[in-house]
Amino acid sequence: MNEEYIDNVKHLIEQKDADKVKELLVDLHPADIAELCDDLNPEEARFVYRLLNNETAADVLVEMDEDVRKEFLEMIPSETIAKRFVDYMDTDDAVDLMRDLDEDKQEEILSHIEDIEQAGDIVDLLKYDENTAGGLMGTEMVVVNENWSMPECLKEMRQQAEELDEIYYVYVIDDDERLRGIFPLKKMITSPSVSKVKHVMQKDPISVHVDTSIDEVAQTIEKYDLVAIPVVDSIGRLIGQITVDDVMDEVREQSERDYQLASGLSQDVETDDNVLRQTTARLPWLLIGMIGGIGNSMILGNFDATFAAHPEMALYIPLIGGTGGNVGTQSSAIIVQGLANSSLDAKNTFKQVTKEAVVALINATIISLLVYTYNFIRFGATATVTYSVSISLFAVVMFASIFGTLVPMTLEKLKIDPAIATGPFIAITNDIIGMMLYMGITVLLS
Repeated sequence: MNEEYIDNVKHLIEQKDADKVKELLVDLHPADIAELCDDLNPEEARFVYRLLNNETAADVLVEMDEDVRKEFLEMIPSETIAKRFVDYMDTDDAVDLMRDLDEDKQEEILSHIEDIEQAGDIVDLLKYDENTAGGLMGTEMVVVNENWSMPECLKEMRQQAEELDEIYYVYVIDDDERLRGIFPLKKMITSPSVSKVKHVMQKDPISVHVDTSIDEVAQTIEKYDLVAIPVVDSIGRLIGQITVDDVMDEVREQSERDYQLASGLSQDVETDDNVLRQTTARLPWLLIGMIGGIGNSMILGNFDATFAAHPEMALYIPLIGGTGGNVGTQSSAIIVQGLANSSLDAKNTFKQVTKEAVVALINATIISLLVYTYNFIRFGATATVTYSVSISLFAVVMFASIFGTLVPMTLEKLKIDPAIATGPFIAITNDIIGMMLYMGITVLLS
């Protein structure tokens, strides 16, 4: 999908040469066509979509960038969206598409869906929080009853499979639709004479509740190496399944959001977003950083006499600020990662702070001794800078490490995204506190 290829497609679209464009698309995977459409304007993308069969068009729409897809859908009548796309989508993909639209548009699309059962499933799924298992699951799956005989089971499986693109697991339920097990396909081949499904099923399969967070779902799938996981309601009834590809998409999006948050972006942005959106995403933390810088200058302005007596102290301002910011970011990054993968519990705050304090003590000692040796050689044993910089660095490293540990764990307890603690917040705070410690210690030793 290089620039030359895209330019060629645009040229053919401009010439209205549908046959040649279709030839270029025929061997492409839906994900590749979606990538192509992301580089086209909405009108050009619309031209491409008219050349695709319904199933391919639906698959391409699922793979498109969310912002591009939303802009594209706003140009298309609700009836076309329903009959050309939604009718050919799994329910989880249809729900993802519908969430991008306003409520009026959603209702219009639902009114044009001919399959009442599918429309009902979409309505039910839209009620769930998109960050929970219920908001991510699909209802397409193969389900058998534990009391069915093997011939009855095979007949029903064939009928259900005709409506599905992929079969990950065959789920076993009881007469009350509660999940009882998973029917291993190997048993179907090796034990075709078994009287009932419940005699060969794998009992008590791993499942998640409908309100389980996506993070927990991803961790469960990763821990047990699953390709799909069943979703149950409060009384254990099977209501859907989540596949690994959907989870990975969510994990990737969450990672992107956390990375941007840690980088000082207040909202999710893309490289092709307009200038206004990119500016509003960056400006808040830049303003906070500016206020932090002004605060630093005010702190330093109160120590004119100290700088006049020891001008060499100014040389170490970047060292103190930079070290504090780096140490704090390191500590908070480790904590945020531990909270994200559940290897660390916010309840163990005291234990983690103690561990971090020991690590900080070692690092602070080594750093301060190295700087003391350097200043001892350069300024001599009697110079104030020789002692004040080393002691200040020691204090700054200790504070930044403990602060960088406490903040994300506290944010986690308050149900605030702890990723914010790996960004400018930690760096600015450590910079200001570091300057206060540096100047205070210098005054005491002068």
